[in-house]
Amino acid sequence: MTTMDPGLEADGNSTGDNYSSSSASCIFDVNKYPCSDVGLLLPLVNEYTWPMGARTVVYFVGLLWCFLGVAIIADVFMCAIEKITSHTRTIKVASEETESGYEEIEVKVWNDTVANLTLMALGSSAPEILLACIETVGNNFEAGELGPGTIVGSAAFNLFCITGFCLIVIPKGEVRRIAAFRVFALTAVFSLFAYVWLAVILLMVSPDEVEVWEAVLTFAFFPLLVIVAYVVDRNCFRPKRKTTKKKDKDNEEDKDEDKELGYSNKLTNFLPWNKKSKNKKIEPGKMDEDRMRALIKELRQIHPSLSEEDLVELATARLSEEQPHDRLWYRISAVKQMSGNPKLTPHFDTRLAKVYGVFKKKEISGKLEDAETASMAEMSDSNRKAVVEFTSTQSAILERDQKVQVTVRRYGRLNCQVVCRIETIDGTAEAEKDYVAVKAPLVFEEGETEKSFDIAIIDDNEWEPDEVFFVKLSLDRDDEGSAQVATVGKRAIHEVTILNDDDPGVFEFEKPSILFKESEGKAQIPIIRSNGADGRVTLTWKTEDLTAIGGRDYIGGKGTITFEHGETTKMLEIPIIDDQEKEKDESFKVELCDIDCPGAKLGRIKKTIVSVVDDDEFNDMVNRMLIKVNVNMDAMRVDSSTWSDQFRNAMNVNGGDIEGATNTDYVMHFLTFGWKLLFAFVPPPSLLGGWLSFFTSLAVIGVLTAIVGDLAGIFGCLVGLRDTITSITFVAMGTSLPDLFASKQAATMEKTADNSIGNVTGSNSVNVFLGLGLPWLMAAIYRKAKGESFVVRSGDLGFTVVVFIVFAILCLAVLVIRRYSTACGRGELGGPTVTKVVTGLFLFLLWVGYVALSVAQVYGFIQPKF
Repeated sequence: MTTMDPGLEADGNSTGDNYSSSSASCIFDVNKYPCSDVGLLLPLVNEYTWPMGARTVVYFVGLLWCFLGVAIIADVFMCAIEKITSHTRTIKVASEETESGYEEIEVKVWNDTVANLTLMALGSSAPEILLACIETVGNNFEAGELGPGTIVGSAAFNLFCITGFCLIVIPKGEVRRIAAFRVFALTAVFSLFAYVWLAVILLMVSPDEVEVWEAVLTFAFFPLLVIVAYVVDRNCFRPKRKTTKKKDKDNEEDKDEDKELGYSNKLTNFLPWNKKSKNKKIEPGKMDEDRMRALIKELRQIHPSLSEEDLVELATARLSEEQPHDRLWYRISAVKQMSGNPKLTPHFDTRLAKVYGVFKKKEISGKLEDAETASMAEMSDSNRKAVVEFTSTQSAILERDQKVQVTVRRYGRLNCQVVCRIETIDGTAEAEKDYVAVKAPLVFEEGETEKSFDIAIIDDNEWEPDEVFFVKLSLDRDDEGSAQVATVGKRAIHEVTILNDDDPGVFEFEKPSILFKESEGKAQIPIIRSNGADGRVTLTWKTEDLTAIGGRDYIGGKGTITFEHGETTKMLEIPIIDDQEKEKDESFKVELCDIDCPGAKLGRIKKTIVSVVDDDEFNDMVNRMLIKVNVNMDAMRVDSSTWSDQFRNAMNVNGGDIEGATNTDYVMHFLTFGWKLLFAFVPPPSLLGGWLSFFTSLAVIGVLTAIVGDLAGIFGCLVGLRDTITSITFVAMGTSLPDLFASKQAATMEKTADNSIGNVTGSNSVNVFLGLGLPWLMAAIYRKAKGESFVVRSGDLGFTVVVFIVFAILCLAVLVIRRYSTACGRGELGGPTVTKVVTGLFLFLLWVGYVALSVAQVYGFIQPKF
């Protein structure tokens, strides 16, 4: 107690004036001041003399910093979960191809369905669930506003904001669809049911009270959900069907559903590229020799001068990209990027990034033909629409041929007339100067599948460089019938190259250097002819020894190669001598030195270096690269194997990889250094199968969540916010930000939308059944034992739940419309820029509306009739 001069102005407190006065003095209790009695653990020191503004800033900054701490310890928690759920056991499967008659393979111990809905759901929602439990227990088993509000607020942020953000960030022209849509629909129904059930018990059955049977039933829905999902996963009630061609599509959809929840990959020892040897086991996440050799060949075709280290980095990136990733992996990856920890994805410089981009484009173009049949059914909406497109995207024509023929095909629906339009567009070639412009309709009558048309080429007998123009295909806007029954396919633009034949041309090697193995027997060196193809031209070439010796390592000397009229590519063949001895790499030079045709010219690349790689040396290089790639993959594991690894990663930015660290990594490492160093004391997941790390990190999350609850409550009190508003805004966003970054990464990296938004509805239902069912069950039983009722004020919470249900239905309806709407690209995420931005902003406005209506109700601006 403190005695003060009666002339001094008394400070108020949260419960009223706690002082008494007399004629001589005023007595104040310095332990009672504004918001001093809000927290469970905080404040740690007396803040009686602190200015209100300073306290507000301190608690707000502390709240943000603790959100980082929660994200980092949740990352440790989920690494432990990944270790637990990745346990495998060996089983024996009958095999006629082995001497023993059986083959040993490894399968997961944990069923993926059970793991997703129990441990993984707990990992992603642990802060919200523990906050509700701690608040209830800390309030002497009385209901609070912070925990339930955070669960509902997180559900709203996840469904509206994360979905809307993922919808917009998809690269231009790309679309992401939910592969297992039926599974998504099932979890969406469970999610809506969870909140409808919450509204029923809060507003209808027993308003302002949760009875024991209601709490028991709420909690019981959680194991019921797990059991139902497991039964669906195991196909327990699905009759066996004979496999027919008609059922193939259904079977593929079933496989997609399994994949969405992680149910496939039961046998995880076989990598998708290992087609040659069915019995050859490859450890997941490891590179095998055959794959490495193929990658080296493909990459050096793109860039012959790549070093061994460059190839290692590119191979690591490719292997990492090919690994199947689940929602847990993306969550861990997002937190590691936020905190300046070692990344789970490889990083390389701009030069290698360009090479890798070219490699991926080349791979995609090579797969277009294989994917064509599958995409045709999708484009035609199972033959409900006609699809028109060019048969190819490019063609080339000699100027003297005077015309080029372009073909358009139709597939899908054939029992209708389709009117489309063709239109030429200038490139480097100009209409009426190099070609005759075309802008005309093209009519497919009923049953017609292919139409061709000619475009006239103007032969001016003047030398010009090769030129290009384009032909665009579109539906006739004046024909409303065609717009309803037809659509334009992926090949809507056709590029035409006019090869100038008024000049003999320019001759040069295709590449400045090229690599061959000694065992190939000959080097085939491409020579290209451009800017003309007129006449017969003979080139003289000669070889020059470098480290390779002519007559011993190769058969060189001097010779000629002839291009006939119109030929644009020739292969110069030089025999290579395989001496079957181990040698170092050897090279020789080939030079174009003379042309016998007036007007023909040599291009820029007149010389090329031919490198001959000895097979033994090549094998050694492959083995070295295999070791390095697999070491790199080990470094990108989600878990740490030892305490020393944890402390090294905690004390060094980007885990010690300074070259790969960015400015953001340094800033985040500085902000999170204390948390990372503290949490490095948590046992690593490698101990006791991950269980020791699991329970330790769960306990730490509980303590940190209690502190977050106090910080949020006191901060809300200081700025005049009710706990309901604080929970659905600040706390919900703070605990859900890692999920936002994880979903963004999954949306851009994955080919489907399953890992980005497909799991949102499932986690929302688990939060209600477990996050509210468990604390309410404990509190209801405790109060019942004391002969009292467990009071839960339904006004604020019930209203926010009803608003969420209405807006959630609108959000899900938008996703369904996008899935089947051509204007939206027929996908939940991405598509045309205008529609994806509009729908993304609409979902974000749903969240803004949810918060605005909740604020209006809490502060009495609107009065609901329930």
